[in-house]
Amino acid sequence: MKKSSFLIAGKHAVMEALKNPKRKVLRVFLNEASKKNINRENQNYNLFKGIKIFYKTQKELDRLCSKEQISHQGLIAEIEHLEDISLKDYLNLSENKKNITFLALEEVSDPRNIGSIIRSAASFNIDGIIVKERSFPNESKLLYKSSSGSIEHINIFEVSNINTALKYLKTKNFWVCGFDKNGKKDFTKHAWDGNNVLLFGSEGFGLKYQTLKNSDFLFNITINKKIESLNISNSAAIVLHHLDFIRKKIDL
Repeated sequence: MKKSSFLIAGKHAVMEALKNPKRKVLRVFLNEASKKNINRENQNYNLFKGIKIFYKTQKELDRLCSKEQISHQGLIAEIEHLEDISLKDYLNLSENKKNITFLALEEVSDPRNIGSIIRSAASFNIDGIIVKERSFPNESKLLYKSSSGSIEHINIFEVSNINTALKYLKTKNFWVCGFDKNGKKDFTKHAWDGNNVLLFGSEGFGLKYQTLKNSDFLFNITINKKIESLNISNSAAIVLHHLDFIRKKIDL
């Protein structure tokens, strides 16, 4: 069955898609200037080999991004979705791996925030991101642009129900670690041993009641008391950097 295709825009988003051997790139739309810049910056890659290239004017490229009003940087590509991998299949393939860390997003729907979180998760060596398929904008140009190509370097697990996924992971010896403004424990005081799911709720309402019940721990991020809260992408970046730092020290 033929996969659906969609457009992504921006230099880093398109370049990383072209470099990813698992990603099917159908067509690239660009102008002469952007092609020269890409070839100059990536002399060790033949990025456009076997790719259909269509030269467009600036206005034509602008029209392709008019709905989301993002900067295409002279480069747009039509791509197909990557092959899905389930949590079960991933864990079967990673049965000898220790200290697996997943990030789970409940009802987080803003493409810019999700893209930024993906970028942080890939940067700080998270093993995968669990999202609810109905609220994950998997064809958003803004998401791909915000991830700056990082989505090509991390597993995205789309599930029908976050709580069902959490319950399954708990049977596989994962700790579910919720982050909420009402959390009583400072996450930097935790040992972070074993397999963990880092759970973040929606931008406006946080974690739902049932999801909180499925959490083994409920953490907070200590900030200036005059400030109500952090943006979810900032919160995730702080937590992920801390965990990556700790585990690198352990491995030394």
